[in-house]
Amino acid sequence: MYSLPDLAGLDLLKLAKFLDKMLSKPTSGPLKATLLTGGLSNLTYKVSDGSSDWVVRRPPLGHVLDTAHDMAREYNFIHALENSEVPVPATYLLCEDQSVLGAPFFVMQYVEGACYRRANQLKAVGTERTNAISRSVIDTLSAIHSLDLAEAGLANTGRPEGYLERQIRRWSQQWEQSRTRDLANMDLLATRLSELVPLSPDTALVHGDYRWDNLLVREDDNVGAVVDWEMATVGDPLVDVGLLIVYLRLSRQDILVGNVGTAPGFFDEDTLLQRYFANRSLAPTNVGFYVGLASFKLAAILEGIHRRYQQGNTVGEGFEGVGSVVEPLVASGLEAIDGM
Repeated sequence: MYSLPDLAGLDLLKLAKFLDKMLSKPTSGPLKATLLTGGLSNLTYKVSDGSSDWVVRRPPLGHVLDTAHDMAREYNFIHALENSEVPVPATYLLCEDQSVLGAPFFVMQYVEGACYRRANQLKAVGTERTNAISRSVIDTLSAIHSLDLAEAGLANTGRPEGYLERQIRRWSQQWEQSRTRDLANMDLLATRLSELVPLSPDTALVHGDYRWDNLLVREDDNVGAVVDWEMATVGDPLVDVGLLIVYLRLSRQDILVGNVGTAPGFFDEDTLLQRYFANRSLAPTNVGFYVGLASFKLAAILEGIHRRYQQGNTVGEGFEGVGSVVEPLVASGLEAIDGM
């Protein structure tokens, strides 16, 4: 019944037996699975028994950085948001027994929606709808940052005090654990960031990797679900804004995250900042610092992915050029800092 080909990191026989044991309704047929995303973060699979669909999420294969890919932590954030204004998939179960898939994993709802990465996807829906989608992207980020933490049960999550300083230390440590070459400018960027830490706005929920291909967009052009919460925390919300700007710049060059940012009607940096800060009634200050920090963070993450790719432990395609993005990112981060 369960003898179907497995994907890397997903033993369908063991998974089916586990689901039959844990779900209120047993699976109705052999499981089939499709890799949705792999290698850049946790591995995400769509799993189906022919009548029901689920999403299974587990850590990447091979070298995994300390403190990264904490499945229970990600599951708990999504679970906490299920009844909030932030759109997320429903959570079904968390498994920390590594005998099932060789790593902790969780199962959540499969949400129908468009995931936009390429400009031609948006060109097909037209400039007006592209602009509406862009507005929803920004408004959903504003909703995340405006969440009542106490009401969501997240008020005691994380350590907001000293958050930015810890971010610099954390990504410096991740860089040291992942580095495959010496980049003097990476150390310089860390030093410059440490010297320029601003005063944070009010504490808020931080997604940690907010970008358009971590969003599922409904047919009404509004965001139906935000996914990939593995780096979520409570801290300075402007780190999400800085990272979204960096992703937008990469998209304009068709690097790493597709070229969706080149589509007619897609927001530019000024529109992004104006709408976000207006939504939250904040002054747009210290943006250069947050762009520099986002560049530093992403460079450290990509170096880890590059290392896994060199070791043959990535799942999916498109990783051969990841290493070449690291040095330009660092340079861009220094430029953002110097432009403050």
